[in-house]
Amino acid sequence: MELDPAPRLQRELSATPAELARRAVVDPRIRALVPAFDAPFFQAGLAGYSDGAMRLVARAHGAPFCITEALLDRTLLLGGKGRRKEDPDLIASECGLGDVADNQVAGLDDHPIAGQVMGTNPDEMAAAAALLVRMGYDVVDVNMACPVKKIRSSSRGGHFLREPQAAMEVLRAVRQAVPPQVPCTVKLRRSWDDTPEMVHAFERVFDAVYQLGYAWATVHGRTVVQKYEGYAKWEVLREVVRRHPDRLVFGSGDIWSAEDIFAMLDFCGVHAVSVARGCIGNPWIFRQARDLMAGRPPRPPTLVEQRRALLDHCRFAETIHGERSAGRRMRKFGIKFAAHHGRAQEVKDAFIRCETMVEWRGVIDAFYGAGPV
Repeated sequence: MELDPAPRLQRELSATPAELARRAVVDPRIRALVPAFDAPFFQAGLAGYSDGAMRLVARAHGAPFCITEALLDRTLLLGGKGRRKEDPDLIASECGLGDVADNQVAGLDDHPIAGQVMGTNPDEMAAAAALLVRMGYDVVDVNMACPVKKIRSSSRGGHFLREPQAAMEVLRAVRQAVPPQVPCTVKLRRSWDDTPEMVHAFERVFDAVYQLGYAWATVHGRTVVQKYEGYAKWEVLREVVRRHPDRLVFGSGDIWSAEDIFAMLDFCGVHAVSVARGCIGNPWIFRQARDLMAGRPPRPPTLVEQRRALLDHCRFAETIHGERSAGRRMRKFGIKFAAHHGRAQEVKDAFIRCETMVEWRGVIDAFYGAGPV
């Protein structure tokens, strides 16, 4: 996955991002579905990134809602990844004080959260969705956006946008398997590609989402074929919202700063913004967005704040994944955290060489100040 932003496009906004942020509100329909969803942005599900460690750090910095990385239906049902390492209440108890109430006070409550499921077979997808509800997820999100390779002759993720009838069968099965009081949502891309046939296929899937009782769709502004290259077409998102003013539509794509959140809300008219690659190693984007909403200028993290976030992320990762695995997993986060440091390249190079948590903490002490925060 390419993590660096493309050069920014200049889009005409109705006001400055700071002015837009002060006027931003959460659509009451969102709060009715997920009461704690108190700001119009959230942490996206990111393959290989948005595990419990990343989510807990994001929540500590103001993310009101998080989504897991895509959990494969069959793997969930067989007891693999997702059944243990992505259980939100187990993660909070192991990383915190044990008791749910104590974790909430300590800011380690991994709720509200959407469990994102991805798969092929309607029955297996339905069973996996029901399992996520039993595990305590507040929302079930169906991934029909991921640009994964096609598995033999079966569809998965974004490939469903080529096969709207198959997509509808999965969507129907999941919604029927999940209790009515638990919201179901969908992650889409704007189409498979830009051919008229695929644009029409997207419309069929998008319409089915709401007709089948899903609460909202998050639409990423790139096609499946694009993967993460080029720009996200915000113009397409704006047109989708314009054509369907009665539907909750969330937007995704090219959100690299707190200002970008409010630019997308204004330009596209979406009801909430998914923050994806822009929050890797940058949990402060959520705090900065809240600062803008409160009329305060967004401020960069101090060295002490960077140290605290890194140590927390390391501790959570080690608790969830074990010392050996955490040492390797943290590398991809460290190179993004390093961008906030005054000696960014040196810090990045030092983190890249780390393999163990002892080495990680050594680099943190060397560049972020030794001793407790």
